[in-house]
Amino acid sequence: ALQGLAAVVLGLAAALLMLRHAVRRLGGVTGDVLGALVEIATTAALLALAALP
Repeated sequence: ALQGLAAVVLGLAAALLMLRHAVRRLGGVTGDVLGALVEIATTAALLALAALP
């Protein structure tokens, strides 16, 4: 249960960091950025699940 929670938190953190970067760099958020955020959050969550015991 804690493994899943950690994966969700890490996925959200990765997406929020990328969102912050996109807003600073691009001045806003486009559909492409949102699609990339989904992929980044999913990848971070899966990596967390694979790395945690």
